[in-house]
Amino acid sequence: MKKKILLFLFITLQITLFHHVFALAKTYLSPENYFQGKFYTSVKNSFLISTERMNDSRFKKSVIAMLEHDEDGAWGLVINKPMGSIPLAFLLDSSISTSDEREKLYGINILIFWGGPVEVKKIFVLHSSEYQNDSTKNYGGISISQDYNILLDIAENKGPEKSLVILGYSGWRAGQLENEMERDDWILSDLDPDIIFEKESIKKWPKAYENSFIRL
Repeated sequence: MKKKILLFLFITLQITLFHHVFALAKTYLSPENYFQGKFYTSVKNSFLISTERMNDSRFKKSVIAMLEHDEDGAWGLVINKPMGSIPLAFLLDSSISTSDEREKLYGINILIFWGGPVEVKKIFVLHSSEYQNDSTKNYGGISISQDYNILLDIAENKGPEKSLVILGYSGWRAGQLENEMERDDWILSDLDPDIIFEKESIKKWPKAYENSFIRL
């Protein structure tokens, strides 16, 4: 009887150890972070593209230019959701321009894009990198400026060759984006300035999706 009990305990222990080792192996050896042979620890400077599994209607068929991603979280700008055109004067504080300047700016309409649900009144100008001012930050082949000078330069045809004026951004707390990617809500592709500044926004998602990495 004792031998049977010992045998039962031994088998139970072996099964428990097997499951524990299997779980560890899955954690450390699973190719969850591989796309087309590329391992990612950060999606910075990549396109984040929503898949058909995306349940959040706000991000349906979205392409996001990811600008930061580390252990503290991530953020980026949706680049294919135009909201409509508004007078440029609406984006500037009245205290920084004269009445004559404001009158001129009311006559200049500019297309505005929805960048995400966070800080929806915050303005980002995503643009080609040949333009620089004191607020400009460079991200690979693109740049962002966030002061009124770039808006005035755009109004006077002195701004960047290509640009998107974007309101709000998309942000994720630590670990949130990784969980969404494991659910297959998102897929990755290389960040492509030609897609960012494609004139027909409706073409951006299919083009980015076509170039997406294959999940391994």
